[in-house]
Amino acid sequence: MIGFYLAALSMLLIALLIFLLPVLRVRKYQAEEDRTALNVALYQESLDELDSQFTAGALSAEQLAQGKAEAARVLLQDTETGTPKSIGGFGKALPLIAALLIPIAGFGLYQHWGAYDNVKLAMDMAEPPESMAEVIERLQKVVAVQPKSLDALFMLGRTYMNAEQPREAARTFNAAIELAGRQPELLSQWAQAEYFANGKRWNDDLQAAVNEVLQDNPDEPTVLGLIGIAAFESGDFQTSINAWSRLVASLNTEDPSVEPIMMGIQQARQALDQQGSTPRGPTPEFKADSANQAVQAVNPESKVTVQVSLGSKLQGTLAADDSVFVFARAQQGPPMPLAVKRLTVADLPVTLELSDADAMLDNMKLSSFPKIALQARISKQGNPTEGEWESVPQPEELPVTAPVQLVIDQAIEP
Repeated sequence: MIGFYLAALSMLLIALLIFLLPVLRVRKYQAEEDRTALNVALYQESLDELDSQFTAGALSAEQLAQGKAEAARVLLQDTETGTPKSIGGFGKALPLIAALLIPIAGFGLYQHWGAYDNVKLAMDMAEPPESMAEVIERLQKVVAVQPKSLDALFMLGRTYMNAEQPREAARTFNAAIELAGRQPELLSQWAQAEYFANGKRWNDDLQAAVNEVLQDNPDEPTVLGLIGIAAFESGDFQTSINAWSRLVASLNTEDPSVEPIMMGIQQARQALDQQGSTPRGPTPEFKADSANQAVQAVNPESKVTVQVSLGSKLQGTLAADDSVFVFARAQQGPPMPLAVKRLTVADLPVTLELSDADAMLDNMKLSSFPKIALQARISKQGNPTEGEWESVPQPEELPVTAPVQLVIDQAIEP
């Protein structure tokens, strides 16, 4: 704020200088008045001297007249070159009064109509925040100063979600909806925040908001992700698969969120195979696309038999429940797996089969790519993208008639 105060002080000094210049000029006018009085006195003295000389007989009447005329001419000339301006007492005092009133009036008017809060806010926002709490505090100030700023409300709501404060996020997105109407993006953000604020329990209000959004944009990513999460949490794994499959299909293949979503689909499929799809409570209603219905008949040529085992140096060194991922990728194409199965170290060694039935997307299957690469990976955290050990990728060309051997013995560099 020091810069603001310096700028305000500079402007005040300029204003005061403008009003004080007339006061400074008064001294000049006073000097001119004094000179005029002196000229008049000298003129009168000249007249007296001429009269004395005429009385003494030193001057004739004609010379007396000429002398007085000359004295008058000199007086007139001096007066014209230094005529003072008339300044009354109030005129002299007015600039001083104004100089005193300007700072007071300026402060009062700025408090009423000025943008001090905005200036201070801009200066505060220029400093990098030190914590999430400070980010929230700053955004709250922005909303307080600009309550009709949709961008500020949206950003505050998203920040609340990142800070795991869904109740505050839902309240903020609701304020944005009241301000800008039921826009799909705002409704989807509100639904997501409300779901978590409600203890991950689905209800009719959420379903109504989701239906409204999907009617306007069937591929709205936040809503599709939310439906998948809510359905998975309630045990409705088929709906979860359907929603997440549509979400992945709508994303660019290079989007970093594609792979974790596909792993979620795989987990939902495994849970569906093991537990069925019997919801434990209210679950989202979602109509699947025809492409996301039950898996089509498997092309026999797309089946690959894989034998997975641990390298000798890893025997007995891993936890039995560490996750093992066996997957196939296209040799030339998108990096996402064409087929994947999840096991544990306790299952090894194992012989399994990868086919189109293990595809994560119906438009990304083994049968879609003639040349594939098979690999197995171990992840203690259950994340296939951040594993600790893996096998050497084995390139193959479909159809593959003999079992493919995968030995996990290669450390993954962090």
